[in-house]
Amino acid sequence: MNLRQAAWPVASLVVVSVLLAACSSSSSSTPPSSPGTSGSSSSAASGGLKTGLKVFVIPKNLGNSYFTTSDSAKSGGAIAALDALGETGTETSGTTDTPASQIPAIQAAISKGANALLISATDPTALCPTLNAAMKRGIAVVTYDSDAPTCRSLFINQASTQAIGASEVDLLAKQIHDTGEIAVVSASASDTNQNTWIMYMKQELTKYPNMKLVSVVYGNDDTATATQVTQGLLEQYPNLKGIISPTTVGIAAAAAVLDTAKYRGKVALTGLGTPDEMKKYVADGTVQSFELWNPADLGYLAAYAAVELASGKINGSQGQTFSAGKLGSFTIGADKTVLLGPPYVFSAANINNFNF
Repeated sequence: MNLRQAAWPVASLVVVSVLLAACSSSSSSTPPSSPGTSGSSSSAASGGLKTGLKVFVIPKNLGNSYFTTSDSAKSGGAIAALDALGETGTETSGTTDTPASQIPAIQAAISKGANALLISATDPTALCPTLNAAMKRGIAVVTYDSDAPTCRSLFINQASTQAIGASEVDLLAKQIHDTGEIAVVSASASDTNQNTWIMYMKQELTKYPNMKLVSVVYGNDDTATATQVTQGLLEQYPNLKGIISPTTVGIAAAAAVLDTAKYRGKVALTGLGTPDEMKKYVADGTVQSFELWNPADLGYLAAYAAVELASGKINGSQGQTFSAGKLGSFTIGADKTVLLGPPYVFSAANINNFNF
């Protein structure tokens, strides 16, 4: 089922409305000398966009289902957009959610003549020497999902960062009646998006004096590690009432741990997850509700922005507008940020209408 064609219009879908205010490679070629200047394989396309650009899509880690959806041609993600625009799109990264795993992929992309890098940053500063070197060579650098604010040309943000953090707390508060010990199962300790969301979670918790955040643990977007730290939380805090996991790997791992008679219905879980991975846990009552945007749309939008930037059609200035194909037009906001839009809250009432 195509998400935009079949799922978004579902009447029962709950929108976090506050968010509306704003979640191999081809052969080497000579790098461009400035943003908007492509290598020798590029040529002008209709609308002023260039074709034949080498665009490398570099998620936090390969094998992560969230990024498989956001990046792949099959899902309608970043590579699908690049294919439609006549570019050469390649997904590449390391296998762990760490800068040490991601940096070699960035370096390799630069050496292979990248015209644009589309990257979900594993660290807001550790990547910067490499990304700044890319920008000095005229390579367009666009972050998506997770930002590196001081070393990119544009950030494609899934939704209002503050509202994501606040809404996670509000969802859990409703489930545990505003009372009890809670914990967070995050991804990597260095992830920009995770840390910012958690900061806003803590701010939102001041509205709930009877809820206490007892621990933040890190699963590193690895299923085995996320499982282990969730089990550790349950052992260390026997009175734990709820868990927030703002990462698709973490929430799925935590749900599997809680999917027993001992915890089901006793320890609430919410966070950011994909409907396909969470349907089982919603159906059996382990999870009441959680939220997410469409990762494929995020990747698709980011790819269009990267091509617009590498073609010299935009430069990241606030107020500039560009088209993202089937998604419509978007305007660059403050801090060179483009907002995809609000996520949706999934529950038993609507989750079967989604397939991603």
